[in-house]
Order: sequence, then C-alpha cells, then structure tokens
Amino acid sequence: MNETSIITLNENSVRNNVSFLQKKMGKKVKVSAVVKANAYGHGIEQIVPLFEKAGIDHFSVFDYYEALRVRKSLKGDATIMIMGWIDEKNIQDSVKSGFEFFVFDLERLKIALQASRKLRKPARIHLEAETGMNRSGLHYDEMKKAVVIINDNPENLKVAGFCTHLAGAESISNHLRIKHQIARYKRILKMITENGVEPEYKHMANSAASFVYPKTRLDLVRIGIMMYGFWPSTETFIYYLGNKANRTDPLNRVLGWESRIMSVKEIRTGEYIGYGVSFLAQQHMKTALIPVGYASGYSRSLSNKGRVLIRGQRCDVIGMVNMNMIIVDITLIPEASPGDQVVIIGRQGEMEIKVSAFSDISERLNYEVLTHLSQNIRRKLLK
Repeated sequence: MNETSIITLNENSVRNNVSFLQKKMGKKVKVSAVVKANAYGHGIEQIVPLFEKAGIDHFSVFDYYEALRVRKSLKGDATIMIMGWIDEKNIQDSVKSGFEFFVFDLERLKIALQASRKLRKPARIHLEAETGMNRSGLHYDEMKKAVVIINDNPENLKVAGFCTHLAGAESISNHLRIKHQIARYKRILKMITENGVEPEYKHMANSAASFVYPKTRLDLVRIGIMMYGFWPSTETFIYYLGNKANRTDPLNRVLGWESRIMSVKEIRTGEYIGYGVSFLAQQHMKTALIPVGYASGYSRSLSNKGRVLIRGQRCDVIGMVNMNMIIVDITLIPEASPGDQVVIIGRQGEMEIKVSAFSDISERLNYEVLTHLSQNIRRKLLK
C-alpha cells in the first residue's frame, strides 16, 4: 500500500443490503439509492457501479455536479434525481441530460419551463411540498399556482414525482410532527390530482420512515444510510426487530478504512506526547505513528479517545489528533513494527472498530463521520 490509507468497499455487503431493502419495500415500490455527499463518504464513482450491478436503476443526489458524476459512473440506463442545488445556468443542461429534479419554489419552475421551451424537450420535475419541516418546498397556495403553470404547459413540464421530506422519522420524539406532515402531504396531493396533475411517483419516505412508517413507502423510497449498512438510529433498528426471534442485524457494513504503522518510538515516564500537554506518559511506553489525521476525516474530537486495531488488539489514540497523523499506544504489542496493518474502521481478526464507536465517542452522527472521509483517499473494491 503506497497511500497513507485506503478505504475498502465490500461488494457482497452491497448485494446483501440491496436485496434486503428491495425485499422489505416490495415489488411495487421503487428503491432510489441516495448517493449524495460522495455516496456518504463511500465514493460515487466506486459505489454507483456496485449498486447498479445489484439491481438499482434509480439514484438520488443533492446537486447537479453529483448527477454528472453518477451519469459517468453508470454502465446502463438509470434515472438520476437531483433533490437540491442546481445553479440557474445548469438547469437547461439538466433538462437536456434528462436529469429529474425537485421544484421547491415557483422561480425554479419558471426557469425549468424556459429551459424546456428553448430545448423543445420536457423538463421532468418532482414537485416538493412544504409539509412542516420548513426547509424547502411549496406551501399549499404556492402549489396551487404551480399546478396552473403545469396545466398551461403540459408539453414542457412533466411531473415525474410529488414529494416531501419528513423531519426526523428516526426518533419517536418526532412522531406527532411526522403524523401532521403525512396529513398535509395527503391534503396537497388531493388538491393537485383534483386539478389534473397526476405524478408518476409519489414519495416521502427516507430510510427511517420506510421502516417506522411503512405506509409512507408509496411508489418510491429514497434510501440513503441503510444502503451502506447502517441504521438511521438505534430506535429504528429496535423498531425493526420488534418481536422477531432472530435478533441479528440484517445489514452488512460496506466500508472499511485501514492504514499502516509509519514509525515506532520509545517514550520515557514523565514525557508529554504530541501537541500541548494533553497526554503525559505515566510509565515507559511504546507508541506508533499512523499517517491519518483530521485532513483525512479522523476528527480531532477523537484525541485521547479514539481506538484502532493492530495485530488483533485495540490500541488507544493518545495525544491530539494532528492534521495528517495520530499517535497510538502499542506498549502491550512490543512486536508491532513499521508497515503493520492498522484498521481504523472494520475488522481485524476477532476484533472490530465500528463507525458507531466514532459517533459514540465524538458525539457525531454516523452520517457525519462517513461524509467527512476525504475524497482523496483511494477506494478499493473487495469482492
């Protein structure tokens, strides 16, 4: 391994997760794989072909440039849906490329209409309803105005979907809010259909909602974190288990992260280690230097808290996490030497470091841990 570290992607885990999710959603529900934020840190160019090979033909991204990356990564045909940012100058190319995209304000609808007229090609839009998250979407009265524009331009505006986003379906504390959102969604849907707008896909469920509120699955579900082997929350996993006799996790983690020992050092009692005075050696110690740091996505909040695996044993991170390096205690592994494998995320022998270990220690969401992994780290496929 010439790089400071590599990220591994397990193809068998991808197949397992896709199969499980498609089976749970049922044949009538389209599963859209959410690959925003560099596929949750896994790498768009590397993960999209794996999802495609496993049977996914619908992808959700946040912005226009992610859509371009997905398109370049595909071998066959698939639908690419942009849920967020498109610069005004790129809307015309989005229409030309056949990308579908959310319309969450009237201005974007008008720009899409102009682009369609210029290209003489219909814009495939997803009307996003504001139902109570108060982030993006058209309120009831705005949606009525959008319906008029759509009905006046049936050749230019094709309603591929009608959607909303649920605010925190992974937590029971949001239950009442989610129920109100579902009711508002249905009310606005009733209004647009009564006025002649019939979307091809109706969708509101993300990973959490598709399990906690199964009636929200509708025609399509936007599944993100679960595609990669993680539950949106412990609550969601517990809800899934219910009264099942088999209490094992049906999802498999796709991602691993590993590095190598860069050098080893003997430390005398009473010496400080690393920047500042955050760690004082209470005894004679042996340490290993690992070439990963916060520039790679290994958070500074893991200083004096993180752990790695070396020779099948857990080793503590000591001192402050540097930009490009961490120091770990290998006192109990005297045979450890430069070049030894270091597992940052994943398995080594019988031991495992999970992403949840990072989030538990640093109080960061697993989403945050994953998406902070540097795009500069090479992704390697494991068959």
